Amino acid sequence: MHTELSTTPVDSFIRPKVACQALSLARTMIPRAATMTHRSSCILRPPLKRFVLLSIVNQAGWPIWPLLALSVAALAIMIERLLSLQTRRIAPPELTTQVLALVRAQEDDPHVIAKLKASSPLGRILAQLLVHRDLPDAELRRSVEDVAQDVAYSLNRYLSGLAMIATVAPLMGLFGTVVGMIEIFAAYRPDGSDPTELARGISIALYNTGLGILIAVPCIIAHRYFKSHVESLLLRLEQSARRLRESLRE
Repeated sequence: MHTELSTTPVDSFIRPKVACQALSLARTMIPRAATMTHRSSCILRPPLKRFVLLSIVNQAGWPIWPLLALSVAALAIMIERLLSLQTRRIAPPELTTQVLALVRAQEDDPHVIAKLKASSPLGRILAQLLVHRDLPDAELRRSVEDVAQDVAYSLNRYLSGLAMIATVAPLMGLFGTVVGMIEIFAAYRPDGSDPTELARGISIALYNTGLGILIAVPCIIAHRYFKSHVESLLLRLEQSARRLRESLRE
């Protein structure tokens, strides 16, 4: 009795195992490959656009340059006025009380008065009162009013320029809109217009209009704020001068 040998080759038992191992290995490698592909795509991705402002300027055309100059001038005026119109620089809170104490102690000599005059606008007005204290009331009031007018002029400095920028900026934006409309009509042809030229005219019109309004609104707000602040400072100067004058007349 012969024993029949299996005719199935040995490879038929090995290949399925090898195939299963290769499949599992491939499944584990696919996420890594996807991650590497994603990283490489991030590396090869073009960088973000820089100089966005320059691209806007190029799209807005040459009419935007006067608007940019106006915006720089307005920003410079706002910063200068914010620094110059601080209450502690114009009317220090304790200065009037200190001057009254000097007058009561009779220590208001010319050196102290000169130092007081150079300290602040309020000190300038109070020093004028101390220097001319012996004049009649009418002449004393006139001399103090002359100094107060100079102080008021210095406090209101550049505010008219800020108001002018607030008025001119929308008009300059409207001028840019007209230039953009001219380019739109110039690009029109009966046989078909170039879409890029039409888009450039539209971008010139819109960018200049928007920038003109964007400049005008902060200028109007800043002008109103500075005017009200100057009025409050002038009122404080007047009250301090009246207080010292009444003390001198006692």
